[in-house]
Amino acid sequence: MLTQKAKYAIKALTFLAQKGDLTKTQEIADGAKIPKKFLESILIELKSHQLVASVQGAAGGYYLLKKPNEISLADIHRIFEGAIALLLCASLNFYQPCADCADVENCKLKFALIKVRSKTLEAMEGITLDQLVNSHG
Repeated sequence: MLTQKAKYAIKALTFLAQKGDLTKTQEIADGAKIPKKFLESILIELKSHQLVASVQGAAGGYYLLKKPNEISLADIHRIFEGAIALLLCASLNFYQPCADCADVENCKLKFALIKVRSKTLEAMEGITLDQLVNSHG
């Protein structure tokens, strides 16, 4: 399940992708229905992960650093939620063996969750901001 922060990040990035250029924080907040203070912390985190950049001043705002077809749900999920896998032992980027596992190499639960992770990752990588902006229904 996505946290509210991750959901808002997706909404903010989708809004920026629709706008296509420099957009003020208040406009993003209003357009994406995100509380401005919460949005500001999300934008700072997105900026630190180099998905957005900002211009300071009265004429400033935020813009995407990558093309909308280069930002996937998987990218955003990893920033705000961490591993895509249900357990860290099945994760590609956040692997950790389970402390209570007697046989990590032959764990049937791990193998099952790797399959779940693979299908989930494939689906999430296949959905980009561009697709979210241009989807119908």
